[in-house]
Amino acid sequence: MIRGEVRECPHCLEPTMPNRLPDGSLVCSCPAMRPLAPSGKLNDPEQREPGAAPMILNQAEIDAYAQDGAILLRGAFRDWVEPLSAGISALMDAPSPLERSYTPKDGSAKFFQDLCNWQRLPEFRAFVFESPAARIAAQLMVSPVARFFHDHVLVKEPGTSIVTPWHQDSPYYCVGGEQSVSFWIPLDPVGRETTLECVAGSHRWGVNHKPKRFDGTDLYEGDTATEMPDIEAHRADYRILAWAMEAGDAVAFNFRTVHGAPANTSPQHRRRVFSARWVGQDAVFIDRKGRGSPPMRHVTLADGAPLEGADFPLVALR
Repeated sequence: MIRGEVRECPHCLEPTMPNRLPDGSLVCSCPAMRPLAPSGKLNDPEQREPGAAPMILNQAEIDAYAQDGAILLRGAFRDWVEPLSAGISALMDAPSPLERSYTPKDGSAKFFQDLCNWQRLPEFRAFVFESPAARIAAQLMVSPVARFFHDHVLVKEPGTSIVTPWHQDSPYYCVGGEQSVSFWIPLDPVGRETTLECVAGSHRWGVNHKPKRFDGTDLYEGDTATEMPDIEAHRADYRILAWAMEAGDAVAFNFRTVHGAPANTSPQHRRRVFSARWVGQDAVFIDRKGRGSPPMRHVTLADGAPLEGADFPLVALR
């Protein structure tokens, strides 16, 4: 085993001295010995040749996603910042019936949300079918196909006090299966203090925790599912992944990964995020009786049937 120069481990975010194994692969020196990309940086856009095809992930990155349930993709969608920004502007001018904005009781700025707009906004539709998202999603999910599930826009205005509580997405969704990925794509620079946070490995806990509304009430009446543990009160007990990000970066995370986000305490900077959710070949419909989020009340698939139809298109792996 040969040691390399000290660098930051992209998995645990601690200094590591990479170990080169006899087969030539690199692993971090922490006890888990997780694989490292040859450069020591995951998805470093500077390592890609000019004019090269969109990002293709290496095995270290795919393994990190499987292990941690969340991974940072530097510069993955930087070419899409302008069109997605235009789409969000149009959406906020004319929200859909699914728009859900929250205004804090303390009088601070609102938190705008809207879902499922790719079919009516050309900028979002172009992202679904023309960006490299489908190919990256298929690689992370280890699926031969990528099926688009839905889009979600989240805009935290400067100074909003609203915190996104710790939760998993899967209990809210009308889809089941092991293969899933959500891309959380900021369209503005995001500091560590306001970025998405994910609990590493939580997608492998084997539990779908009880989904809640923002006011803390249960989403499903009579739900006896396990309550979410108090992550915030015991942060030291978990390995929490979070990164300062530039516009066009993305965090990819599994639908079962426990995650949350702080308030946007900046007095002047918005935090606009476009989130794109994808599933793989094992996706099936779960009938939430229109009570999930998004509600998908118009979908008539049978419970347990393969997730398919015009609302959930298979996308070519560009």
